[in-house]
Amino acid sequence: MKELAGRLAALDPDAGAALRVIAYFDRLTEERAGLEALVRGAAVLSGSPARLVDERRGVRVRVEPDGRRHDTADPPDPAWPWARLATGTDVPAVRPEQAGLWLEHPGPADGVHAMILERAVAAVRLVLDRTRGRAPADDPALLETLLDAFAPPAARLSAAARLGIHAEQRVRAVALYGGGARVEPADSVRGTAGEEPRAGIGPAVAPVRLPESWAAARTALRFTAEGTAHDPGPRTVHADDLGGLALLAGAVGPDTPPVPDLLALERAVAEAPWAAVTLHAVASAPSLRSAAAELTVHHSTLQDRLAQLEHVLGWDVHAPHGRLRLQLALAIRRLRRSTPETAD
Repeated sequence: MKELAGRLAALDPDAGAALRVIAYFDRLTEERAGLEALVRGAAVLSGSPARLVDERRGVRVRVEPDGRRHDTADPPDPAWPWARLATGTDVPAVRPEQAGLWLEHPGPADGVHAMILERAVAAVRLVLDRTRGRAPADDPALLETLLDAFAPPAARLSAAARLGIHAEQRVRAVALYGGGARVEPADSVRGTAGEEPRAGIGPAVAPVRLPESWAAARTALRFTAEGTAHDPGPRTVHADDLGGLALLAGAVGPDTPPVPDLLALERAVAEAPWAAVTLHAVASAPSLRSAAAELTVHHSTLQDRLAQLEHVLGWDVHAPHGRLRLQLALAIRRLRRSTPETAD
């Protein structure tokens, strides 16, 4: 298909682009991608925001051209090109604002954009049939419905039942680094952190409240680290353990200007290959002797290292307020390296 698209593009750019659109959505359909992935594909391929609305099924998904989800309750503009999501008896008396897929730019759709709308809507219909209708129990798109805060509670409960989750069961959402999600029984997650991939784990909730656990899991994921000498820290973080630190995630992102303590921390980390892991151990261990044991160095060696690093930092990490400054600087460093979309 790629070779054919390349040949067509040389002869007819529009035909080649249309063939690539067909291949793209065919692949997503074969992989049984969820609604958000399909809308994201429409947005990225068209270069404009894409919006999916199905009022009857409680679906509202909007994705920016850069792939970020940004839902809104504002009605679609009648000037935008769109494709009807359901026809005939599927949705009685459907109005344009009730069920469709829009590309948010004025004017009629050109050939490629029309193809994007056609293929995306066809794929969306299949997903909606599976997740809001006749879904088999092993369909991965059910998980998206279960975690979607915009899905009606009845749809989430139906998805939970098809995944074998009882309505009264306590479960947690798990956000995996780089994309992916899991839902696990509440009593099977904590205590297995050493076996987990890099992940954020949400609080225990009833299945119908899993979107809340999922949002908290995504926040917890931003506090994780690779667990290496260059990026030390926990690979698994429980939202239950964050406390007030969770508020920090809402204020800090990649575009947040670095505060002086963070700049000082970066200078200290650049001082030596052991600097990052040493500062992490000091910030997280209950005592300096515990930190030295964790680092497998003598206590006096750690003292010498800290003296060197404190000179660069400009504050005393032995004192309680200095240790707190170090902990916050390390947390800010992780948050600036991640985004709320890390799990996408």
